[in-house]
Amino acid sequence: MSAPDFWEDMQRAQRMSQKSKELQNIIQQYKVLKEQYEDLEVLIELAREDAGNELFTDIKESMKELKEKVENLYLKTLLNGEYDHLNAILSFHAGAGGTEAQDWVEMLLRMYTRWAEKKQYRVKMLDYLAGDEAGVKSATILIEGSNAYGFLKSEKGVHRLVRISPFDSSGKRHTSFASVDVMPEIDETIEVDIRQQDLRIDTYRSGGAGGQHVNKTDSAIRITHIPTGIVVQCQNERSQHMNKEVAMKILKGKLLDLKEAEQKEKIEDLKGEYNQIAWGSQIRSYIFHPYSMVKDHRTDVEVGNIQGVMDGDLDLFIHTYLKKQKS
Repeated sequence: MSAPDFWEDMQRAQRMSQKSKELQNIIQQYKVLKEQYEDLEVLIELAREDAGNELFTDIKESMKELKEKVENLYLKTLLNGEYDHLNAILSFHAGAGGTEAQDWVEMLLRMYTRWAEKKQYRVKMLDYLAGDEAGVKSATILIEGSNAYGFLKSEKGVHRLVRISPFDSSGKRHTSFASVDVMPEIDETIEVDIRQQDLRIDTYRSGGAGGQHVNKTDSAIRITHIPTGIVVQCQNERSQHMNKEVAMKILKGKLLDLKEAEQKEKIEDLKGEYNQIAWGSQIRSYIFHPYSMVKDHRTDVEVGNIQGVMDGDLDLFIHTYLKKQKS
């Protein structure tokens, strides 16, 4: 950064400056933890000399606090992907199960919103299509915050619900599915080559939950990327121009996701990755009946407090997945 020609390439300079800031932040956190560790060593030595053991309570609390901070810093070191530091765009789609599946989408939407709020992240609704009778057919949200994509990329996949359906008068147990797609929000420093002739752009009238925030003009935007068949849409901004801008960000995130995975599979295979939102393709199961349990099928993590999970307690699943990927 001290090179005379550093600022000649403005975009590169901005990326390097941001990266430098992130690394300095991690180093500073390490230094603070190291100082706390050394202070704790002094307290332990004093406690050994003090027959009254009055310091033991303080030491135990300090050790617990330090352990949590070290764990959090360790998790941040796992988020070393090129786009992990970016905001995250989450898209939800109801799968097999009809109204029950649409209700499941609404439950998942609430779960991730609660998770984001606990992290003090900002949540913004980008697109919303209400269910026919209840719930949500599809929705797209933006979660803004440091490392949002790095944490949430592990949530991409099919989520399975097993419960006694409130929409079935016979009280039978139902199995429903919903897909969650996760993309980074691409900023201006990241270039994604999209040819204008490869796009089909349609406008339509905004729908959703209604009210004063829904536009009465054809301001909603749907963009189809013809070569891959990817379709994105946005209707929750105030103008057609803003909706188009947001939809292009979503499209860039999806194309970037495909490009990164292209080394492993062909685009044709990737396009169909979540087309089958049904049995056998789930990453996690949420079982309300006949017992309460949430199980992640990739890491075998199981949690009995299903209400806590639905209220946004997802860190155990996310952190275990990140550690497994690292190992």
